[in-house]
Amino acid sequence: MKMKNTVAYLLLITLFITSCQSVKVVVDYDKSAQFTSYKTYGFLKEGIDRAEINDLDKRRILKSVEAVLIEKGLTKSETPDLLVNFFTKERQEVNINNNNYGGFGYGWGWGWGPNVGAQMNISTSTSIQGTLYIDLIDTTKKELVWQGVGKGSLTAKVEQKDETIHNFVTSILSEYPPEVGSKL
Repeated sequence: MKMKNTVAYLLLITLFITSCQSVKVVVDYDKSAQFTSYKTYGFLKEGIDRAEINDLDKRRILKSVEAVLIEKGLTKSETPDLLVNFFTKERQEVNINNNNYGGFGYGWGWGWGPNVGAQMNISTSTSIQGTLYIDLIDTTKKELVWQGVGKGSLTAKVEQKDETIHNFVTSILSEYPPEVGSKL
């Protein structure tokens, strides 16, 4: 019985840790698109140039997108079937925790009588929440055929940026290609 509780406890801790670091992903796509026909990709330079992030992070995103698309069997081409575009948004989130506690009752103090007490314990923390949009555009139709959006916490630590960005990209592109014909 003790082993069972230990395993359940470790599973709960692992779930908590991984949920704090996760990227929430939402995708949308053209249900009439023939995703199996797309074999090559390229980048939409004008769109990527407009992305409001620094060039280092742009290169990190491009590198991760390339790695994932190659892993999925697509080939980079000068005349691609799909154009990849991305853009980002970020916002600072402020969390305020108000942990007030106190009580009412009788006790010793300045005199015998009601004692009202409360202690204020307010803490604040900030985090940067980022959103990465990845668009796949059919070059023949010149239409958006797939979009993936990932939201999650960003890091300012240089040592963790590669991993964080790769996590965003792989989480989003894990939904590509969509399972066309599956019910929503």
